[in-house]
Formats: sequence, structure tokens, C-alpha cells
Amino acid sequence: MTRSARIRGLIALAAVALSLYVALTVPVHLGLDLRGGTQIVLETRPTTDTGTAPDDDSDREATDRTVEVLRGRIDALGVAEPTIARSGSDRIVVELPGVQDPRKAADVLGRTAQLTFHQVLGTASGADDLSDPLPKRPREQVLPDESGRHLRLGAATLTGKDVEKAAALFDQQGGGWHVAVDFEKTGERGWARLTGEAACHAAGDPARRVAIVLDDKVISSPQVDPSVACGSGIAGGSTRITGSFGDSEAKELALLINGGALPVPVETVEQRTVGPTLGAEAITASAWAAVLGTTVTGLFIIAVYRILGALAAVALFCYGLVSYAALAALGATLTLPGLAGFVLAIGMAVDANVLVFERAREEYAVRDRPTARSALAAGFRGAFSAVADSNITTLIAAGLLFFLASGPVRGFGVTLGIGVLASMLSALVITRALADLAVARPALRRRPRLTGIAHTGVVRERLSRTSPNLMRQPRRWLAASAAVLVLAASGIAVRGLDLGVEFTGGRLIAYSTTTPVDADRARSALADAGFPRAVVQTSGDSQLTVRTAHLTNTQAAEVTATVTDVAPGAQKVRDESIGPSLGKELRQGALIALAVALAAQLVYLTARFRWLLGTSAVAALAHDVVILVGVFAWLGKPVDGVFLAALLTVIGYSVNDSVVVFDRIRELTRSTKGKPFAGIANQALLQTLPRTVNTGIGAAFILTALAVLGGDTLTDFALALLIGCTVGTYSSMFTATPLAIELDKRRT
Repeated sequence: MTRSARIRGLIALAAVALSLYVALTVPVHLGLDLRGGTQIVLETRPTTDTGTAPDDDSDREATDRTVEVLRGRIDALGVAEPTIARSGSDRIVVELPGVQDPRKAADVLGRTAQLTFHQVLGTASGADDLSDPLPKRPREQVLPDESGRHLRLGAATLTGKDVEKAAALFDQQGGGWHVAVDFEKTGERGWARLTGEAACHAAGDPARRVAIVLDDKVISSPQVDPSVACGSGIAGGSTRITGSFGDSEAKELALLINGGALPVPVETVEQRTVGPTLGAEAITASAWAAVLGTTVTGLFIIAVYRILGALAAVALFCYGLVSYAALAALGATLTLPGLAGFVLAIGMAVDANVLVFERAREEYAVRDRPTARSALAAGFRGAFSAVADSNITTLIAAGLLFFLASGPVRGFGVTLGIGVLASMLSALVITRALADLAVARPALRRRPRLTGIAHTGVVRERLSRTSPNLMRQPRRWLAASAAVLVLAASGIAVRGLDLGVEFTGGRLIAYSTTTPVDADRARSALADAGFPRAVVQTSGDSQLTVRTAHLTNTQAAEVTATVTDVAPGAQKVRDESIGPSLGKELRQGALIALAVALAAQLVYLTARFRWLLGTSAVAALAHDVVILVGVFAWLGKPVDGVFLAALLTVIGYSVNDSVVVFDRIRELTRSTKGKPFAGIANQALLQTLPRTVNTGIGAAFILTALAVLGGDTLTDFALALLIGCTVGTYSSMFTATPLAIELDKRRT
């Protein structure tokens, strides 16, 4: 064994051992879409008294202070393992595992809780409602009291900052709940002064009252007890807030006071709730898809590549272990699309192995390598540039998902990126270390066909025998591609795109039903309940989805009640609410991500290859994007954030095939000077076709398992990838390559 082989073996052993240790000791953090719970995205709304717009630094400072206040409120809610983090300069992401009814949590988190104490100056006589203009002195407020009578209030004497603590208590003697408030040292003097001034007025005079205001609403306005002397006030620094409080109202008020006031108002721009049953089903379905897809793929590569195929299957297991350990070590959150990305990356790991093995077969047959060992070494050397380029293009797509997307789609980008790096380690280090050991065995040296590379294979053998000229008439291939492109684009024009709530804003509620539900009946019932524009869709026999414009939590409860009437026993499994401003932002971000992805691919491919090949590859990518979007338009499938993840993944996957063909064109151009470009392109296409066929079959096994077993939540995702990978495989051979030939003709 050579020194380099020993080093690779040690690296592989160390990587597997370390990954096994991490996998056994560090748990992976599951996203709320897998373990169930509620995610709320809040956006701060800074206000300025100076009339000047706040800068980014002031936004971040206000958001940071808001995060600390919200953390105290969340702790008071008693949620297990909550997560709160700032996103950007003005957004806060709150995750509440196990919380299935987000209404209370959203109300508590979003309330500004501006608590103030005011002297009552008198009543605002002659005002029947708040819409009437009422004469006020500077810094004077007019608010209705608990009974609806309008009071004139002076400037705030005390605020929530002067409060030390508050507690909800039950009065055992008088009955009823109240909130006991203790003031800070500085607040004691202010409270004594405020009550002392009120005590100077006669009993029954409205001015003898003290108004306690929460968020511009009088929650209590008690009269100062007759025993309190004028000018002395209530000493001791404590008081009671009384009112028609129940148990929950009193505790919530105490929670808000103790949590403190938010520095700035906040608005809920996104809200997602996933039931624990749906998350558990998604994990189970994805796990079965991964096991079955990996098993079938492993059997396929064993059947095609024999001993080396079996070693590649072992390396696939190591890939899964390394990927899982990397997710755990980085503290990454595994989301539902991320879980799908983990399964998809298995197919990409197979791709690298197939590239190497097919190149080794070619080296053994064409260059007549004396042994399988030397052919394998030459195969790793020859395939390295194609493996590196194809994986880098996928990493570009994963990076764009991370930086330009949000939520679960961003988690998909992280998982996909980790999967790509792990697949390179699996193929170039672990597989090679195992293969070096295998081909060095005397038994395999005597029977090299058992290795799987000492024969050409069925596809390569047939191509060698027939030697077809696939690129004889490149314009016919381009015409066929154009026809499919026009057909797909007409779907976008005729039927339009069914944009998900992530891009349009609104609310989406999904229900699990025990019996099939007629969508028309549910639609009619919702129209009668006051939701005529609700979009109702069914999926399978047990899934019903309602999509509407923006709804309040009360209106959402009415929708749920209506669905329950139509389908008794229906259970809400998912609830997503996206504000219109965030929907517009996500829609623009999706377009930017798509444009940047194509531009980044063009820049990279132009740098690695000639501009002619780079332009052809990017044109093929645009062809794939339009066809995939058009097919979803014809099928009436939703175009949402998960579809965006699939689309960008298809871009990375599709360019892999083009890179492999163009890498071979570049190699043949260097070795065959003076040969026409069309002949070189055809030769490159024939030489790489076995790899394309075997890789496509391997990916199809994985994606089919994901589509069949992944459940309703992953079916559309897997379908998009299946369509995209099929179209991408075709376009790399019969769109990008013919286009490159035509561009070369025009150039010359």
C-alpha cells in the first residue's frame, strides 16, 4: 500500500469514528415542522419623535432590547425549550415547541404593554363616543373608563419602568381576582404624590380617582380611599389593580407588567403552527423513503459495479453518518425540506461514485490498463475535475438558498450543502480507501471482472458497437426543446401560477380528516360562513387545505369550526399566516434568488470553461426552469417556498450533467487538435452517456421513494425534483450540447 493510500485510509477511519461519536452523543435539533409547535415572526416598527428616519444601528438596538423583553415573557409562559433570535435588523423569530394554539402566545408577545398611571382631571362631558373631537390641554388624554365614561387624564406620573413586580392574587374575603403591584424605590414617591393629589378632592369627585392605563386602555380607575389625607398619599409603594378579572386575565396582566414594556411596537408578519402528528408522520415517511431509496440504489450499483458497487454502498452508509454528525455538530436545525435534502443528497453521493467507476471502465477498455488497480487510480484522477465542478455548482445553489431564502427552505440549503461536502468525502476518500484495499487483493487481481470495472458495461458496449452520431442535426434537438418550452410556457400564460401564501400573503390551514371530504361542499360552507374567496383543495383521502386572504385568529377559528361541521373529527395539522409585506418580500426574494442563481452559474461556468459552453449551460438551465414552472402551472400545483427549494436544487443538479459533458469536451479538445467541434461534442456525449444513464436511474430510485412514501407534505417537492431531474438530464445532452455546436458554427 502506498503512502497516499494509507493517509486516505486514516482520514476515512478518523472521519467515520468521529462522526459515530458525534452521532451518539450530540442530538440534532428538529425544526417545529418535525416536532410540532408554533413559529412566530415579529417585525419591529420603530417610532421617532424627531421626524427623522431611524438608521440600521438604532433598529438593531431597538430589536435587541425587544428580544430581551420577549424572552422574559416567553419564560413566563412556561414553554419548554423555546427559541428566540433576531433575524436581520428588525425581525425576531420565536419558536414555541408544543404550542398548538398560537393565539394567546401571539397576543402576549405582540402587546406593547405600555403601563402608565395618570391623575384623573375630570370627565369629558358631552362626549358620547371617541370619534367626537374633544378639547384637550397639552399632554392631556381622553379615554373611556371601565364603564365607558370618558375621563380627562393628565400626563403619566408613573410608567411600567417604576414597577418592581406584579402578581395575580385571589381575594379570599371579597372574592375575585386582582393584580398586586409593588413599586421601585423611585416609584414609591411618585405613587405617594399621585394619590396625595387625588386625595385633595372630595369623595365621589372623578378627580379623586387614579387611572391605570395599559396600551391606551383604562383597565382600572379606583378612587383613593377616604382615609388617605390630602398631600400625604399612599405610602409603602404598593397598590392593587382591580377590575372584572378572571383567572387567566389577571395572570396575563401580571405577566405583561413583569415582562416589561416593549421598546417599540411589533407586528406579527408570519405565523406557522404544525401539529405533532404531522411532524411525526413526516419523519417516519422520510425515514422510510431514505431507507428504501438507499437500499434500492445500493442494490442497483452493486448489480452494475459488483465489488466496487458494494463498497460504494458501504460508503453511502458512511455518507449518511457523516452528514448526520455534521448537522448535529453545527447545531443546525433539521426541517422538513432539510430532511428531504438529506435524502436527495444520497443520490448526489451516488453520482460521484458513478463518475469515477465509469471513467475507470473507460480507462481499462480504451487505454488497455494492465490491472483494475491502475484503471481505478486513473479513473479517480480523470473524474476529479468533473466531480469538483459539478459539486461546486450545487454548492452555489445551496449557498443561495441559505442567504436569500428563509425559514424551512433555508434549512434545506444548509442540509444540501452539508450533503454535497459529505458526498465528496464519501466518494473521493472513503470509497477510494475501500476500493484501494479491495483491488489489491490477489483474488481480485486474478479475476478482475469481479471488480466491476474490467468490462465496459451494457450501455457503453452498445454505444461502441453502433457509434451513433447524435449531434448530426443539432437543430432538430433545439426545435424539439423549443416546442416543449413553448408548451410549458403556455401553461403559465393560460392557467397562471398558483402562488402559495408565502409569496402572496394570507393564511393557509391544513386539516387531517377521517373520511374523504367533498371540496365543493366545504367551499360552499365556507362561503356561507362569510369566506366566499376561500380556496379549498383536497389531497388524497385525508387532507383538506383552506387558503384565504389574511385572517385574524378569531376568523381562523370560525374557518376551523366550519370545516369541523363539514368533516366531523377533522384535526388542524398546519396553520400558516404570512403578512402582505412579508409575502411581497419573499416573492421578490424568490425572483432575486433565481436570477442570482443563473448569473452565478454563468460566471462560474464561463470561468471554468469557454464562454460558449457556459452560455449554453445557462440557457439549458433557463429552459429547465421554464419547463418545471410550466408543468406545475398546468397541473395546478402550488408554487411556494418548498417549490423554490426544489427549483434551485434542479438548477444545481441539471448543471451537473452539463458540466460532465463539457468537462469531457474540454479534455478531448486538448487531445484532438483540429477535429471539428461537432464531432468532439458527439464523442464526449457518447463517452459520458453511461454515467448519465446510471446516475439518472440512481436519482430516480431516491426521488420515487420520496414521492411515494414522503406523504402529502413531500409529494409535490419530490414531484418537482423528478420532473426537474428528467428535464435536466435531457437538456444537458440535447439542449446545451446542440446549442454549443450552433454557437460554435456562428463564431467560426
